[in-house]
Amino acid sequence: MKRLFTYCLILAIPFVINGQDVDIQAEYPSTVEEGQQFSVAWTVNSGGGEFSAPSFSGFYKLMGPQTSYSSSTQIINGKMSHQTTYTYVYYLQALKEGKYVIPPAVITIKNKTYSSDSLRIEVIGTGAAQSNIQQENGGQGDISNVETGGKDLFVDLNLNRREVYIGESIAASIKIYTRVNLGGINEIKYPDFKGFMKTDLETPPLNSLKQESVQGTTYGTGVIQQFLLYPQVPGEISIDPVQLTVLVQQKSGQSDPFFGDFFSTVQNIPRAVVSKPVTIKVNPLPGNKPDDFSGIVGKLEMKTSINKDSVNVNDAINLKIIVSGTGNLKIAEAPKIKLSPDIEVYDPKVTDNIRNSAGGTSGQKIFEYLLIPRHNGDYTIPSIAYSYFNTSTGKYERLSSDEFRFHVRKGNDQAPGITVYGGVPREDVKYVGQDIRFIKTTTGKMYRSADVIISKRSFYSAYGFAFLIFISILFIRREHIRRNSDITAVKNRKAGKMAARRLKTAAECMKNNETDRFYEEILKALWGYLSDKLNIPLSDLNRSNVITVLKDKGIGDDQLDKLKIILDTCEYARFAPSSSGSGVHEIFEGAALFIKSIENTIG
Repeated sequence: MKRLFTYCLILAIPFVINGQDVDIQAEYPSTVEEGQQFSVAWTVNSGGGEFSAPSFSGFYKLMGPQTSYSSSTQIINGKMSHQTTYTYVYYLQALKEGKYVIPPAVITIKNKTYSSDSLRIEVIGTGAAQSNIQQENGGQGDISNVETGGKDLFVDLNLNRREVYIGESIAASIKIYTRVNLGGINEIKYPDFKGFMKTDLETPPLNSLKQESVQGTTYGTGVIQQFLLYPQVPGEISIDPVQLTVLVQQKSGQSDPFFGDFFSTVQNIPRAVVSKPVTIKVNPLPGNKPDDFSGIVGKLEMKTSINKDSVNVNDAINLKIIVSGTGNLKIAEAPKIKLSPDIEVYDPKVTDNIRNSAGGTSGQKIFEYLLIPRHNGDYTIPSIAYSYFNTSTGKYERLSSDEFRFHVRKGNDQAPGITVYGGVPREDVKYVGQDIRFIKTTTGKMYRSADVIISKRSFYSAYGFAFLIFISILFIRREHIRRNSDITAVKNRKAGKMAARRLKTAAECMKNNETDRFYEEILKALWGYLSDKLNIPLSDLNRSNVITVLKDKGIGDDQLDKLKIILDTCEYARFAPSSSGSGVHEIFEGAALFIKSIENTIG
């Protein structure tokens, strides 16, 4: 009698389950602080479906999903009820103040779709702490852009000045402040620095942190990256925040009463930190720029010299101009020189000796002109003017060189009565009347060739054969291009090969007892194969879509059930590694047989 009652109970449970309505409930905080980590959980009162989480726009996804399962059966006054719940938990971190709406989560059960309510979360900041810091620092200083109140970890974009002229250098550094133990920096997302020209500075690797007091609180600080910024447009330019993903070390387990934390383990938890946006005021350069303006904003000096004061006709003279100082010397234009048309001028040879540091760009730029006089006589190199904008005075300043005079002698090889013509670029001087050589007027001896290849039949046979080979190669090449132009067909043909490579990697992991990686490679092999074979983008790939398409292509329920078992086993093993060490051979063989059967069925 007892066994009969048990059998009846088991048979009745599915009818109770099928009779209940599917409901999705979301549990989340309605208000969080900027930088706070929190969890969002969806609870579904039915299983066996495909759960799809929404996009967490405005938040950083730290971990998830973590899936849990519970089941209970009750009999009260002869009335039986059964309840099954699945819970999907995601861990998020708030990045920026504002009000956000997270779209509903969706679960598909037996080709029916059920949705939860939208999540409405407000992210608030620490406004009181921010106002106190701004009052104490006056809006300036290295940490004027930092909100330290109640924070144990933050990042700041430090700038040495907030108001500059266009083209003036700004020293910037990304600095991290922490009161927690860090396991490393996982990712750095730089802003695009729109409106600036950026030059990276050599930054030592961050191997250790320095102790620094910030508003009375001691932090471990370190510079992650340094660079120089040169604004290119006037006005107020805003630099977007810098985002870091760091690994925070957290102890897991309880401390031993005798040994303390000696035997405790440490777990690295990813955490996102974001700096505040920075606004820089860029003043334009005053109007009426000089014609000889070099484009340099800073402080310059100029030295000029020539290597000879007396040369022969067609001999070279080297004019050297050295521009040195501070500023963006990379964009320094070559000085303009005005010479007699009897002096041929070559393009200058430019040599840079520029150093970039946190104080800006300094060094020198050397311009070497090659001058070749084409007539004898006395010549003068006029004073060379070179202008720049001095940031300390806020005015344009002009640098001028001395005049240079040199004498050109007649060359020893210059015959009397022969005129030397100048202005011929990049070639030696030619003597008029001696640069033409007469063509030979005698006919010479001519012979008639006995063997002409074009008169032979073998020539035309070889030509025709080569033409046919060319047409064949052209046809094969066009067919190859046509086949490869269809990306979907190429992926479909190569799906089996790509899956075989993944399975080979999984076999090596199985041989080396790397079970976690083994299940990961099996999932990559199956999902990648199905995406390429069924022409489903990875962004739209889920279990319900795959099963629907496979059924349409004639795949039987037995194969679909085997696929579900393999996917469930691999996904469960990823979240429960303690139970993932058995059955790897069966999973591997099942995945290989499934892919082989799909290849034979779909082709």
